[in-house]
Amino acid sequence: MRRLGLRARVTAAFAVGALLLSASMALVSYELTRRTLLDERERTVLRAAYYDAAVVRAGLDTENPDAGEALRTLDTGTGRRAVLHLNGDWYGRAADNGLTAAIPARLRELVSAGEPAVQRIRVDDQPVLLVGVPLSESASFYEIASLRELEQTFQVLALALTAVAIMVAGSGAALGWYATRHGLRPLTAVADAAERIAAGDFTTRLAPDTDPDLTRLSTSFNRMVDELAQRIDRDRRFAADVSHELRSPLQTLAAAASVLSRRRDNQDERTATAARLVADEIDRFQQLVNDLLDLARSDQSVHRQPVDVAELARQVCRDRDLPETMVRLTEDTPATWRVDRRRVAQVLTNLLDNAERYGAGPVAVLLSRTGDTGVIEVDDDGPGVPVEDREAIFDRFVRGRAAHYRGGGDGTGLGLALVAQHAAAHGGSASVSDRPEGGARFRITLPGSVS
Repeated sequence: MRRLGLRARVTAAFAVGALLLSASMALVSYELTRRTLLDERERTVLRAAYYDAAVVRAGLDTENPDAGEALRTLDTGTGRRAVLHLNGDWYGRAADNGLTAAIPARLRELVSAGEPAVQRIRVDDQPVLLVGVPLSESASFYEIASLRELEQTFQVLALALTAVAIMVAGSGAALGWYATRHGLRPLTAVADAAERIAAGDFTTRLAPDTDPDLTRLSTSFNRMVDELAQRIDRDRRFAADVSHELRSPLQTLAAAASVLSRRRDNQDERTATAARLVADEIDRFQQLVNDLLDLARSDQSVHRQPVDVAELARQVCRDRDLPETMVRLTEDTPATWRVDRRRVAQVLTNLLDNAERYGAGPVAVLLSRTGDTGVIEVDDDGPGVPVEDREAIFDRFVRGRAAHYRGGGDGTGLGLALVAQHAAAHGGSASVSDRPEGGARFRITLPGSVS
């Protein structure tokens, strides 16, 4: 049961509860009805048996008693049969002579002792009610009444009650399913809101007046989202402000490093090496600041507009002295997509830079579509990306297998994080796989960009 969902468990509980309740009521109803009908039938049979016994006694009180004639005067119909035990001999009508063997010995003893007796037995696999009435010290009257119709009635009643119990259990399951669906609707709304917030929509809120019993949950959830949005906004502004404030001193340092680089010929070897290292680190620092600013702006809304993505990809290749021929467009894919031009340009730039820095250079940029989703794939000729690193490399400050390594190399560790952020802003995703010919294939999906 623990492996089932909440809705399935509640529905099963309703069904089991309804089945137990209906089965209990059915058993009680069956037993009460059975006892009532049996008692009523027994009283009827006893009245008839005593009346027939009186008729037989009257027939035996004549001057020339004839047991057979006395039994033939009885009107027992087809449901009752009678026999007479007189002076050690058995008498009955032709059809009833075989009944004597069915009379239990204990009942005979009671009747012979002068006590009336009643017992339910089975004769020829049929239920009957046996009544023994003492007539005198030497005579006993026995009458057997069939209970077959009553047994059939019990069978029909049992089937009807079983069907009712099953229907009640089914109704209980339906009621449980409806109750859980209605009861879990607020939780479904909370889950949907959480998914939208996780996707970046921090304007999502719950209506506090939807359910009076869940007002506290709604207000607490909305307050949590407000605080989360405020904190993210503060963090974004802080990163943007710090990055912006760092630009001026970095520009000054870059200018000073440029002066040192131009005068490298007049410097000794150690000084020239130090000046080169300082200039490289300043360039890397400037790139890091620019990436941080881009990350701070990546949470802003996407401005979709018609963009010739094929020409944009060729332009990015030209800016990096890469051949335009590596950009390929599938036959059924239009060149113009509805995307944010700045974000897509940065995606292409970062993927090509990543291929040059870590993948032995890019070999192809493929533009295709899947329905209304635009797909950008960048192939490189490097060693590929290990399976265990394929998700981690899209995190911030992660490079290659050293998933948490922050030093070394000339990258900032933010390039692929920006790619994933821009893809998510379009409602898509970023992933990497092996290229059939060797190397890595980075895949970006942009839903709703191709019509």
